[in-house]
Amino acid sequence: MTRSLPRPLAGKLWDGMVVGLLGGSFNPAHGGHRFMSLQALRHLGLDQVWWLVSPQNPLKAATGMADLSTRLRTARARASHPRIVVTDIERELGTRFTAETLGELTRRFPRTRFVWLMGADNLSQIPRWKDWTGIFGMVPVAVFPRRPYSIGALGGKAARRFARARVGAAKAQALPTMEPPAWTFIGGPLHPASATDIRARGDSLAWVAGDRDAADRV
Repeated sequence: MTRSLPRPLAGKLWDGMVVGLLGGSFNPAHGGHRFMSLQALRHLGLDQVWWLVSPQNPLKAATGMADLSTRLRTARARASHPRIVVTDIERELGTRFTAETLGELTRRFPRTRFVWLMGADNLSQIPRWKDWTGIFGMVPVAVFPRRPYSIGALGGKAARRFARARVGAAKAQALPTMEPPAWTFIGGPLHPASATDIRARGDSLAWVAGDRDAADRV
């Protein structure tokens, strides 16, 4: 399995691989990001998870946003797993919106199967994203629980719009091979970490107890 960082012109290195994509500001990265990634590796049969550290999320204010190099450094310290790859490839691609990023990745990595990973909070708000229906049309999507959003998200606009494309969690392993639109909700334990709470404490490098416990089981 390649240990190189994803680059726009290096798509052949990932030919035949199945990669989960977890996008966000990672301001800062925390145990919840890592926990979701480990769950995705386990339930979806992924080869890797890429953390796409955004130069600037268009839905978030720049005020209070740490610089990209700091967020990359803390994300790499937090990930600490051989199959979680932290990358700023969006900066290299020059993309700002998820739909644009997915379009470029699927074009530049044509023989890599991608799955978009997100928490239930993002399933609730994805109708605010640019070309959000196009996102569901480009790659399969896996949604993970996040308190208190899960119940509302599963009854929300996006879930209703793509109700017929929903796949039962028991078939999650096959999700990466399915033609989009296809999405699933993978239930299970919740992780308490919140980037907002961590920023409020001024404790961006603090480890949540148990963050590393699952590493040897994936």
